[in-house]
Amino acid sequence: MNRGKMLWERAINIIPGGNGLLSKRPDRYAPDIWPIYYTKADGVRVTDLDGRTYIDMAQMGIGAAVLGYAHPEVTEAVIRAAQDGVCSTLNCPEEVYLADRLLELNPRMGGVRFARTGGEAMALAIRIARVAAGRTKVAFSGYHGWSDWYLAANLGASDALDNHLLSGLSAHGVPVGLANTAIPFLYNDMADFERVMAQHPDVGVICIEGARYDFPTQEFLDAITKIARQRDIILVSDEITSGWRMTDGGVYKINGFASDIVVYAKAMGGGFAIAAVVGRAEVMDAAQKTFASSTMWTERVGFAAGLATIGVLTRERVWEHLVRIGDRIGKGWMNLAARHNLAIKVTAFKPLITMKLAYGERNDALLTLYIQEMLERGYLTATSVYVSLAHTDAVIDEYLSAADEVFEILAEAAEVGDEARRLRTRPRSDAFTRLN
Repeated sequence: MNRGKMLWERAINIIPGGNGLLSKRPDRYAPDIWPIYYTKADGVRVTDLDGRTYIDMAQMGIGAAVLGYAHPEVTEAVIRAAQDGVCSTLNCPEEVYLADRLLELNPRMGGVRFARTGGEAMALAIRIARVAAGRTKVAFSGYHGWSDWYLAANLGASDALDNHLLSGLSAHGVPVGLANTAIPFLYNDMADFERVMAQHPDVGVICIEGARYDFPTQEFLDAITKIARQRDIILVSDEITSGWRMTDGGVYKINGFASDIVVYAKAMGGGFAIAAVVGRAEVMDAAQKTFASSTMWTERVGFAAGLATIGVLTRERVWEHLVRIGDRIGKGWMNLAARHNLAIKVTAFKPLITMKLAYGERNDALLTLYIQEMLERGYLTATSVYVSLAHTDAVIDEYLSAADEVFEILAEAAEVGDEARRLRTRPRSDAFTRLN
C-alpha cells in the first residue's frame, strides 16, 4: 500500500464516499495503485504523499487548472486579496469588476449572478430560468451536477441519466414530488428531442452543455432554438466544462446558439472557486423574484482569481493553445493506435481530448492497464486530457513517447486477451457506487 492508499482507507470510513468529488475517486483510475493525494502541484507536475512526481495528462484539477497549477498571476492576485481581507461587512468591489468583464465578453447579456461551484451555479440558473419562463419543467441533455432539479430525472426511470455522462446516479433523497419535472433527451439526437417536446408541451426551460466530447450539430441547435422561440422557452447553455476552452467565453459564441443564460465555473477561476450565471437582462431580472443568497458567494478570493484568470486567458488567447495541443494529442493517439493495431476512437472537442477504446466489456480492464503502465512511466492519465496552458509541446513529445510503449502493451493484451492477468489492481469503473 502507498501512503495515499492508506489515507484513502481512513477517508472512506469517516467521509461518506471518501471525498466530495466522484471524479477524484481512485476507482475511476487504477483503484489500488493510484496515488490519490498530493502535496504539491505546479504547472503540470503533481507530487504525491510518497514524494513521487508525475506529469498530469489527465484531469488538471477536473478542468479547473486551465492555466496549469499555481499560475503565478492568479496566485499573486489571490494572495493580495487574502492580505486585504477576504470577507467583510461591506461588499468587495471585485464582484462588480468581474460582472462588468463578463458582460463585455458576452455583449448579448445584461445581468450576472455569482456562485462558487458549478453545481450551485446550475441550480441558480435553473431557478432563475423557471421564474423567467413561468413554468417549472426542464428538458435537458448532458451532465449538469448533483442538484435535486437534475437528479429528479431518475425518479421515474432510475436509469434516465445513464446516457448523460454518469451512470448509477441515485435519486434517493430527492422529493418524489419532483418526478416528471426534469426530462432528458439524447445529445445530437433530433428524433429523441422532438419526442420529448411532443410529450411535454409544458416545458419552460431547455438546458444543454456547450460541448462535452463532441460539438452539437447545427441542425440540433436550430431545432432547439426554433421550438424555444415558438413556446417562449428559456435556453440555458451549461459552459462549465466547455467555457473558456474554445474562445473568450463559451462554445455558444462560436455556433451562434441563442442562449438566454450561460453558466461558467471550473476554468474561470484558474483553480479557485468561482462560478457565474450570465444572462439576458430581462431574464436575469427574475433573480429578484426568487430568494437565492449565500455568504460565500460574496467572498473576495473567487472574484480576484476570476479577474486574473480571464486576464491571462484573453491576453494570451489561451484557447488557441488548448485546441492546438489537444489536436496534437488526439492525432498522436490515432497514429500510435494505427502503428500498433489498437482499436480506438478520438472525440472532436480538442481542449478535453478523449480516447475511447473499442473493445466493449473489456474496455475498463484495458484502460486500467493503460493507466497502470503510464503511472510506471511517471504520468497521471485517464481516458481524457483536460489540456492546459502548461502543457507545452515538449511535454507532449515526451508523453507520446511514453504512450508509444504503452500502446504496444495494450495492443498485445487486446490481441491475446490477457489484460486482466497483467493488472496489479482491480479494473476501473465510472459508475457511482457505495464504497463501504
